[in-house]
Amino acid sequence: MGKPVIGSVLITGITGFVGSHLADYILKEHPGVEISGLLRWRSPRDNILHLMDRVDLLYGDLLDLPSLNRILQNKRPGVIFHLAAQSYVDFSFAAPVSTLETNVIGTANLLEAVRQLKDAGGYDPVVHICSSSEVYGQVLEQEIPIKEDQPMRPASPYAVSKVGEDMLAWQYWLSWKIKTIRTRMFTHTGPRRGDVFALSNFAKQVAAIEAGRQEPVIRVGNLNSIRTFTDVRDAVRAYWLLVTRCPPGEVYNIGGVETMTIGEMLQRLLALSRVTGIKVQVDPARLRPSDVTLQIPSVDKFKDATGWEPAIPFRQTMEDTLNYWRDYHNQVKNI
Repeated sequence: MGKPVIGSVLITGITGFVGSHLADYILKEHPGVEISGLLRWRSPRDNILHLMDRVDLLYGDLLDLPSLNRILQNKRPGVIFHLAAQSYVDFSFAAPVSTLETNVIGTANLLEAVRQLKDAGGYDPVVHICSSSEVYGQVLEQEIPIKEDQPMRPASPYAVSKVGEDMLAWQYWLSWKIKTIRTRMFTHTGPRRGDVFALSNFAKQVAAIEAGRQEPVIRVGNLNSIRTFTDVRDAVRAYWLLVTRCPPGEVYNIGGVETMTIGEMLQRLLALSRVTGIKVQVDPARLRPSDVTLQIPSVDKFKDATGWEPAIPFRQTMEDTLNYWRDYHNQVKNI
């Protein structure tokens, strides 16, 4: 497949963790590309304050089909990166209906808006649908590394919503040849990650301890889960390669090469702290009703298609995340 010339992109979830990093990457590496971002009026803009005069921010909502129709009709982006989602697994147990509405119905609305415009006038963008490694659920040791044909055993309402999103993308390709490409991204992290996710949460606590704002105790959930970590900046580079080198209708695992338990990750992070003697305490409130404890991907299919390799070592990811939260506490102190 040849490399298409991309003139414009739409990023749903541009104010989020991955969306803001994707905008950064495109502006730096492909400065001729016009970037639009879908956001709700109440979306926090902290992650994109440095981008406000370089991207076109468009009000809309995934649960409001007319707003999506209007945006796509006016902008007609060549590529849509669909990153917006309710992405917090724990919250999905508390609010399963909201999670399903945002992730499944929202994705259906977006794909339906594309289909309607395609039928009306030939609009035919590439649509990246961001699924998740969570769709695989709890795998067996003999099923490692996880390949794209691994059976789906979703273990949370969030994972169920991502199965729905994933399969909708496949169905719109199968039925109407909407040019969807799916990714199942494994654990990815870095600066700007929300503080409800493991590394970012731990780093925020370490930075708070260093700033004298928290007692020297890190509160944690399950430390025995095994994860393979990727830096978000490697992840967004992978997403660009996906839409420029991969054929529609396909699905790809994307993940890093550094595998460890959450507990081992925490010990590496603590070694970077400016404070010694920090204790670790399990908080029962942080334990999930059901958990996925083994996630090691096979990314051979994606590497063969794009040549992508992660470039940022995990130590740098941890340092950058810790410094992000140190800056946060310094700002709070100076307010």
